Amino acid sequence: MPLWDDLAGLQARIDDYALQRRELQVGDRFTRVTTTVLLEGDGESGEGEDVTYDAAAHDDFPAELMLAGTWSLDDLSRQLDEFQLPDYRRWAFESAAVDLALRQAGRSLADVVGRSYRPVRFVVSTRARIEPWLELYPALEFKLDAEADWGRPLMERLAALDRVRVVDLKAYYRGTSVDLSPDPELYRAIAETFTDAVIEDAWLEDGLLDALRGAEARLSFDAPIHSLGDLDALPLEPRWLNVKPSRFGTMRRLLECIEGCEERTIRLYGGGQFELGPGRRQIQRLASLFYPEGPNDVAPSEYNDGGPRPGLAASPLPAPDGVGF
Repeated sequence: MPLWDDLAGLQARIDDYALQRRELQVGDRFTRVTTTVLLEGDGESGEGEDVTYDAAAHDDFPAELMLAGTWSLDDLSRQLDEFQLPDYRRWAFESAAVDLALRQAGRSLADVVGRSYRPVRFVVSTRARIEPWLELYPALEFKLDAEADWGRPLMERLAALDRVRVVDLKAYYRGTSVDLSPDPELYRAIAETFTDAVIEDAWLEDGLLDALRGAEARLSFDAPIHSLGDLDALPLEPRWLNVKPSRFGTMRRLLECIEGCEERTIRLYGGGQFELGPGRRQIQRLASLFYPEGPNDVAPSEYNDGGPRPGLAASPLPAPDGVGF
């Protein structure tokens, strides 16, 4: 039975909803803003987080959508279709509804889909030097954003540490601070130097795939994937996929993609969106259910709040428990 079918009939009673804005000043670079949706009903509250990166977009968050009533999760999702919300915002409402329905039923997501929570391996995503982290946490693993000025000596030094599990080439971002223009020489050097690392979001057109010959089995995708259809549209079938739930917008599309990847033996790992609220917990729970052994970019939020320091949680995270999402 498809995973969505296990959830679709679950009932959620919604009396009202509230919004909670969170902000975090990230050094002198930017202010991270997210909005949490709190769906309330029958004495319970379900939470979901809108991780839209444009801070100004959170200023006009819809506060009066017609959601009151008792819904199956499937019917509620169809009602949300009517509002034509962007994917990140849609995910906030969908994940809050799943959380509320599970809490009202006194059940966990693992229970409903018939799987078990397991400890979650995580990596730390950074552009900074990793040596100060390793001085405190020698077993820590990393997902690194490649940069245009990376030379072979730097790559060889990083690779020799044997702690880099994913290198992100960021080829599908446009007009952001993390854009990285496709460069065949950089691609070739990364593929040849990080011989065991997953290579994420490489540009495959304009001859760039030739620079990655021999590394095809390590290619992964993230930014272009919002549905199983997007996966099918890639010029090759990857053997890895970074699952960012908020990109999918709906729980149905997310679970369809996870199942499609399982059927094709595409290996999965979870990705974060700099969540400040309940979204972080939720992506950790999804990783625990579906891809706990992957190089999951779901480190506890404390890793985003500052540099290396003692007292941070180690990988793997314990298997979660309790009701809700």
